[in-house]
Amino acid sequence: MLVIVCYDVCTETREGRRRLRRVAKVCEGIGQRVQKSVFECKVTLAELETLERRLLSEISEQQDCLRLYRLPETRGAEVREYGHFKAVDFEGPLVL
Repeated sequence: MLVIVCYDVCTETREGRRRLRRVAKVCEGIGQRVQKSVFECKVTLAELETLERRLLSEISEQQDCLRLYRLPETRGAEVREYGHFKAVDFEGPLVL
């Protein structure tokens, strides 16, 4: 399934800036950044649960906001892109 992860971390304090880096690092490990605080992640249900648990352990629920949008493949999803960003084709071959 495709999951969209969006977050807004309060960076007014040093600890907030650390949380922001940790949240981004968790997302970078499983998905691709499509905007500064938005990631697309192609995951299984088990991977989604792990991702959610890891992100919840990093944020402050009193100061930050985290949203996970689950887009099951059975319904299909259409993504329209504009601008200079070109997404990685998760279904295509991986070239290193």
